[in-house]
Amino acid sequence: MRPSLVIVGAGPRGTGLLERIAANAPELYAAQALDIHLVDPHPPGAGRIWREAQSPLLWMNSHAEDVTLFTDDTVTMAGPVHAGPTLHEWAGIEGRTFTGRRLQGAYLRWVYDRTVERLPPRIRVHHHPRRALRVTGSHAGRQQVWLEGRPRPLPADLVVLTLGHLDAELDDEQRELAAYAKAHGLVHLPPDFTADSDLSALKAGEPVLVRGFGLAFVDLMVLLTEGRGGRHEGDTYVPSGQEPVLYVGSRRGVPYHAKIGYDWTGERPPLPRFLGPAEIDRLLARPDEFDFGRNVWPLVEKELGFAHYHRLFTAHPGRTALPWPDFEAKYAVADPAERAALVASAVPDPADRLDLAALDRPLDGVRYASREALQEGLRDYIERDQTRRHDPQHSPDLAVFLALLSVYGQLVRLGDIGGWWHGFFSYLASGPPGPRLRQMLALSRAGVLRFVGADMAVAAEDGVFRASSPTAPGVRTEARALVEARLPQPTVERARDSLLRQLYADGAAATPDGLLAVDPADGRVLDRAGRPHPRRFALGPHTDARGSGAFTRPRTGGPAFRQNDATARAALAFLADLAGRAAA
Repeated sequence: MRPSLVIVGAGPRGTGLLERIAANAPELYAAQALDIHLVDPHPPGAGRIWREAQSPLLWMNSHAEDVTLFTDDTVTMAGPVHAGPTLHEWAGIEGRTFTGRRLQGAYLRWVYDRTVERLPPRIRVHHHPRRALRVTGSHAGRQQVWLEGRPRPLPADLVVLTLGHLDAELDDEQRELAAYAKAHGLVHLPPDFTADSDLSALKAGEPVLVRGFGLAFVDLMVLLTEGRGGRHEGDTYVPSGQEPVLYVGSRRGVPYHAKIGYDWTGERPPLPRFLGPAEIDRLLARPDEFDFGRNVWPLVEKELGFAHYHRLFTAHPGRTALPWPDFEAKYAVADPAERAALVASAVPDPADRLDLAALDRPLDGVRYASREALQEGLRDYIERDQTRRHDPQHSPDLAVFLALLSVYGQLVRLGDIGGWWHGFFSYLASGPPGPRLRQMLALSRAGVLRFVGADMAVAAEDGVFRASSPTAPGVRTEARALVEARLPQPTVERARDSLLRQLYADGAAATPDGLLAVDPADGRVLDRAGRPHPRRFALGPHTDARGSGAFTRPRTGGPAFRQNDATARAALAFLADLAGRAAA
């Protein structure tokens, strides 16, 4: 039998792994035969999230020049660099364009097709447009991958799970809300990928409570406004009359910060500075003492502050009171209290100081006396934030963004560090395009979108849903529909994916947050004794080595690319050894 590798999930992460197999095969797999089976009901390359068959109104939240599926010499890996075009180079569009997801899907399909063409002649790829249901087989022998609608399994010498974003069973709160909605004839839409949600139950003119103010909300907003025939004319929204009225709130009560709308100029902050490989090595050396708040966050805070002040002192020296070398020397050795005093003395205007707590919770302590005052206050906040994100006078914000990317790349090595950091990163660094916030403001002025505030609470009572927020004490909003505007958070126990649940039931380890535990070196699935499975690997957001997204900005080190390369090389080495022993 020909050696066989099964990759479950043919979206961008599976495609990225395939690209690394193609890059490494000439060194590690020579002219031997291999069948690669890609299992995914959605098109290879794009997968579910980026498939071309979705609304043309939905955009990427990254500039086209910031999207690539190809490695470069900034990626720390053992395999060779195989360069390729970014999305904007491939499509021939302006680099700062926010393209539709359909175009991204076409780019990913092209990357997939090119990768298949580059594989050695005796490596064949087969796509199975089905769901994988379970994996069986011993540690020592071939695995069997069972597919929906097929009576016999695919034989596999190795299995790699690149499952991407998964659906989840409802948690206790969502089950209670769903049951209440069913009993009282209400509408409850749980966390979901918005492009797949059935929004037809949200009726024109009726109030809808929306909990969540990130990218899932932006998609919802677009589909329920422009998607129902409304249109934007400059800064004015012209309704079609088919829109519901969206009452939106969240923990922070404000939308994610928009993407920064200017380019970097001048000297870059030398990153990493206070949170690099050596610091991560020290944290990994004492896992029993590891605590994010005590051991990691202080280093993150110092790193982000360093980038902010490096930019302020080098690009805007007139707003500082010390030469940069003097400030840097004192900053490097100061404890948190000493750093605060140093910043106060060296940066005269408080508006030029980095306050991460205020950034994270901008509505803490803010109170509005009425619903209309809240609307005016939130519109003012969004307008000021939008102006700032497009003003190079605030370029320390872009330096902090670069530092966030650097920190993210380092923290990948620590595995599952909890959801708070990922939410904080996304809020500051992975928000919507600026035009989406302008549309948000236009919808607010048109009365189609209304703000609820921070720490939004939802109660199911008296046959309806009611929302409240301490941002506007005494203001209550009543509706017969509730939408949870966020992606599901599938754990190994609650994922609707039967394969992942079965792995856990069969002894695979999980983190306290319910992520599949894998060996950080090469992605092998770990059992509950910490032993790696020799024939099963996993990559992506369902694992504790989830890293960054499946594609990333060019020349930023791409942690996911590093992981893909390590897994590809481990798989090829295993298969080559297997083929050699079989030939002998």
